[in-house]
Amino acid sequence: MKLTGARILWECLEREGVEHVFGYPGGAILPAYDALKHSRVHHILARHEQGATHMADGYARASGRVGVAIATSGPGATNMVTGIATAMMDSSPIVCITGQVGSRLIGSDAFQETDITGVTLPITKHNSLVTRTSDIARTIREAFYVARSGRPGPVLVDVTKDAQQGSCEFDWEAARPQLPGYRPDLSPAEAEYAQALDLLHSAKRPVILAGQGVIAAGASAQLRELAERAQIPVALTLLGLGAMPAWHPLHLGMMGMHGETWVNLAIQNADLLIALGMRFDDRVTGDKDAYARGARKIHVEIDPAEINKNVKVDVALVGDLGAVLRDLLPRVEPADRGDWLDWINRHKGDAAVRDIQTLPDNGHLYAAHVMHDLWRETRGGETVIVTDVGQHQMWEAQYYKHDHPRSLITSGGLGTMGFALPAAIGAKTARPEAEVWVIAGDGGFQMTMAELATMVQENLNVRIAVVNNGYLGMVRQWQEFFYERNYQATPLLSPDFVRLAEAYGIRALRVTERRQVAPAVRAAREHDGPMLLDFRVEQEDSVYPMVAAGAALDQMIRRPSPLVETAADE
Repeated sequence: MKLTGARILWECLEREGVEHVFGYPGGAILPAYDALKHSRVHHILARHEQGATHMADGYARASGRVGVAIATSGPGATNMVTGIATAMMDSSPIVCITGQVGSRLIGSDAFQETDITGVTLPITKHNSLVTRTSDIARTIREAFYVARSGRPGPVLVDVTKDAQQGSCEFDWEAARPQLPGYRPDLSPAEAEYAQALDLLHSAKRPVILAGQGVIAAGASAQLRELAERAQIPVALTLLGLGAMPAWHPLHLGMMGMHGETWVNLAIQNADLLIALGMRFDDRVTGDKDAYARGARKIHVEIDPAEINKNVKVDVALVGDLGAVLRDLLPRVEPADRGDWLDWINRHKGDAAVRDIQTLPDNGHLYAAHVMHDLWRETRGGETVIVTDVGQHQMWEAQYYKHDHPRSLITSGGLGTMGFALPAAIGAKTARPEAEVWVIAGDGGFQMTMAELATMVQENLNVRIAVVNNGYLGMVRQWQEFFYERNYQATPLLSPDFVRLAEAYGIRALRVTERRQVAPAVRAAREHDGPMLLDFRVEQEDSVYPMVAAGAALDQMIRRPSPLVETAADE
C-alpha cells in the first residue's frame, strides 16, 4: 500500500489506538493536517501549543494511555517545551509530533526553522528528526513504545515537510520497533529480595513511601495488601495521592514540605523506609543529610538512574513495581505493629480537624473551606481533580481526600503554572464519564485561560474553581516568611472571572462567604455544561505546616496563631 508520509502518520496513530490528538496547525505540518481528512482521529484545536501539550499530558495521566500533541515548526514547536518538560519531570507518556522545514533547508535559518530535537534533548525520553518518508512509520512506532514502556515519558518526533509530502510503501509489520540498546524490562535478583525481606521482618517502625510509580504500575492493590499484611503505615507523595485510599486506617497522608506534621515525624523516627515508585525529591526529603538518619531504606523503582541519586539506600529492587510486589508479597510475614501505629496516632494531636465534617466558620472565606466543601459535595463518585500550582495545590492535597488512583492530576516536578485548565480538557477527553474539576489560582489560571475557548468548542462539561486571593499566593507566602513581607511583583490584578467566563458562553458564579460554597458547587454539578466558580478567599492566608528550603523534615513552621478554622497545622 503506497501512501504519502502524511497519510502514514495518521495511519500509525490509528493503529496505536489513538482516538484524539491536541494540536495547532502551521505551514511545516500542513501536509499532515491536509491528510487528516482521511483519518478517524479526532483533532482538538488548542489555543496555544503549550496548552495542547498539557492536554495530551492530562489525557495520559487520566487514562494511562499515551497522549498525543501536534504542532508546526519554529514557534509552534518551542511553545511545546514547557509542556514537554512538565511531562518529563512527572513521567507522563506523551508523543509530540512537530513539523519541520524541508530537509534541504535545515541549517539555513529558514522561516520558522528551529532545531527542536536539540532544544528538547534534555527534556525528552527520546526524540527523532525524520527526513525520509520511509522512516516515518518505524519512528512513530518506536516513539509510542519508548513513551509507554519502562519509566514512561515524553517522546518528540520532528518530521520534515518533504518527508510528509513524499510517498512510499506502508508496511506496518516491517516498521515494528527495533531498539537493541533500550532495556526497559528489568527484574531484581533473588538475593536482593532476601535482603529486603530481612529488613522488613526485623523492622519495628517501618513506613511505606508511595509515589506516582504505584499508580503508573497499576499496583494500588498490591500496595494495600503489603500495608495490611505487615501493618505498615503509608505516606504518599503529592503525585502518589490516590494510590492508597484516604479512608484506610493505614493511610497517613502527604509527606514533605507541606505534608502532615505526623507524617514527617513518622518518617524521621522510622527504622525502615520502603520507597515505592518515588524518587526522593527535595520537596519530599528536606535536608538530605538529616533525612531519616535512623532508618534503613528499601527502594523499589523501575528506573535504575534513580537509585542512590538523591538518597543512599540499603536495598534496591529495580523493576516494574507491580511485578516486584507480586513476587515479594507471598513471602511477607504478617506482623503486629500496634505500638508504632499508636505512637503515630498520638502525634496527630489536634490535626484531626482535617477529618471532621465541618470546619468552623468565623465569617471569612478560606481556601481550606473551599477544598473541604468541594470534597464533601463530590466524594463517592468518579471525580478527577486537576490542580494548577501554588497554595491552592497544597490545600487541595491536604483537604481533598483521594480514594482512587488517577483522581488527582497535578504538576509536581516542574511545578508548571497554567497546567490545570488544559490538562483538565485532556482528562475530560480521556474520561468523558468522569466529573472533572479544575482547581486553579488566579495567577496560574490567567496563563492559559484562553483554553476556555477550546473547552466550549469541544462542548466539554468541565467545572472550574478559581481560588482568587489577589496574589501570586505561594510566592507571597515565601516573601512573608523569608523576605520581611516585601511583596514585590506578587499583588495581582485579574479580570472579572465571572464576566470573562460569560464572554466565552460559560456560566459563572462568584462566592465570597463560606455558606455559599456548597450551594455553588451543587449548582455547577447540576449545570449541563462547563461552569466557573470565582472563590474570593482570604488574601494573606498561608499553607501550614511548611518545611523551609534546606531545613530538616521535622523542622516545620507551624501556624503562629490558633486559627484552627483556616487550616490544621498539627
